[in-house]
Amino acid sequence: QVQLVESGGGLVQAGGSLRLSCAASRSIFSMNVMGWYRQAPGKQRELVAAITSSGTTNYGDSVKGRFTISRDNAKNTVYLQMNSLKPEDTAVYYCNAQLSMLYYWGQGTQVTVSS
Repeated sequence: QVQLVESGGGLVQAGGSLRLSCAASRSIFSMNVMGWYRQAPGKQRELVAAITSSGTTNYGDSVKGRFTISRDNAKNTVYLQMNSLKPEDTAVYYCNAQLSMLYYWGQGTQVTVSS
């Protein structure tokens, strides 16, 4: 079992930056993939960014070049640095951890970008 706790969300103006953190209750060293997803009202949850245990990253098309995912195994934490934020980035952001065939989710953190 893994508990994930997100933090760092909030209200920011367009063009601003935020850094989200996802703290895990156990070592993330063995996690196959850790990632960030988001869900806006009336829309499906979508991948924002993911990072494998070897450090390979993958980004959703809409955030490429603006967002950066990273992981600190020593702190059991994954980060999402979000720059040049746009109103369309407004959503609840969820942390995800994949371990073998099991998937774990955090409770989500709200990000609101005003125009």
